[in-house]
Amino acid sequence: MAMRAAATSTAASFVAPRGLRALYSSLTSGFPFNPPRTQTEKPPPAEPSTNLFVSGLSKRTTTEGLRDAFAKFGEVVHAKVVTDRVSGFSKGYGFVRYATLEEAAAGVKGMDGQFLDGWVIFAEYARSRPPPPSLNNAPTYNQS
Repeated sequence: MAMRAAATSTAASFVAPRGLRALYSSLTSGFPFNPPRTQTEKPPPAEPSTNLFVSGLSKRTTTEGLRDAFAKFGEVVHAKVVTDRVSGFSKGYGFVRYATLEEAAAGVKGMDGQFLDGWVIFAEYARSRPPPPSLNNAPTYNQS
């Protein structure tokens, strides 16, 4: 009887984790899985241009609001907030084009890390689009 009481008291002191914690602890303790550590290289900074990429925009930010915010630093030729086709709300990024490189540099310096409509935005020089991938299943035609 004393053995049974000792066994139940030690079992009562250990409470097994439940739910996701139990799954996680069983995976981490019994299975030595270490995901591979890959070194992701940052792309080189974009070449200075008059076109700026602005990210971190609020869903409420409009094209006019973006234009007004960046107009403090120079002549804005074009401003565009990219919107969702269905909802019409901002996707969180947009583009601003200045008249000169100097104005674009002032826009990046002045607006990068600033608040716009309650959100911190990031302004940088826009990169050109990478070429589309080639289609491996596309038929090839001889141009001879």
